Amino acid sequence: MNKSIVCFGETLWDILPSGPVPGGAPMNVAIRAQSFGVNAAIISRIGVDKLGIELKDYLEKKQVNTTLIQKDEEFSTGKVNVSLDSNGIAEYDIKYPAAWDKIVLSKDLIEKVKKADAFIFGSLACRDNVSRETLLNLLEHANFKVFDVNLRPGFFDITLIRNLMQYADLIKLNDEELFILAEHFGSKNNDLYESIKYVHSKLQLKSICVTRGEKGATLFIDHVFYNNNGINVDVVDTVGAGDSFLAALIYKLLSQNNNQNTLNFACIVGSIVATKTGANSIITDNEINALGYRNLI
Repeated sequence: MNKSIVCFGETLWDILPSGPVPGGAPMNVAIRAQSFGVNAAIISRIGVDKLGIELKDYLEKKQVNTTLIQKDEEFSTGKVNVSLDSNGIAEYDIKYPAAWDKIVLSKDLIEKVKKADAFIFGSLACRDNVSRETLLNLLEHANFKVFDVNLRPGFFDITLIRNLMQYADLIKLNDEELFILAEHFGSKNNDLYESIKYVHSKLQLKSICVTRGEKGATLFIDHVFYNNNGINVDVVDTVGAGDSFLAALIYKLLSQNNNQNTLNFACIVGSIVATKTGANSIITDNEINALGYRNLI
């Protein structure tokens, strides 16, 4: 039987230099996971507008379950202005408020979360009280909880972040976010591994995955470190690379028990996405195998 996931949070349009494309971390994770054969659904909210209709149509074409996407007659579908620096690194200007800030709790949401193998959520979805309270309620019913930390300036509360981390079975964040949080929690060490162990111990966490850009990623699970030192590719843009990394990581964690291969696969997928424009480009088994995954199994 195929595994199933539910992603919670923002569905929106990334306004890139090349034009608007569908975006939002939960949506990107759902789309990539669905491409691997995972039954992916998304809990979000869109406006009663042209952008909302187009966004839902896009998700349905990607075969993502959209039945739990709510419609809002007051607030519009979300937008994010995205700029890229000379290295293709993305910066984001996220418009507030948007429809996805107003996700309302319902029995349908609870039942879907209860049945899912994994529930993926991020901190950005908590910037408004309405969606935050819905998320906190749903976490009480989730099985395997994955927290995608997203420390956007002006949109995070350290107390809330700590609370969400303690809910999670797996936390994914980048190295910059790790050091910010470690310092907030009292660490005076700037070593990657010591910072991971400090945060893990301080908050009594289960598993942590830290992405390190071109230097790869580190997974700390069952008190063991697994590392991938990065894959040399020509970067076009990094939009959605971390989301695809997370989707690949969850897919493998749900379907196998080889943590090193899981991390390697996720790094390969994220690297391939970074060689293409936009978050949801098509990637093939041949591209994955060409970067060596077949030989790692």
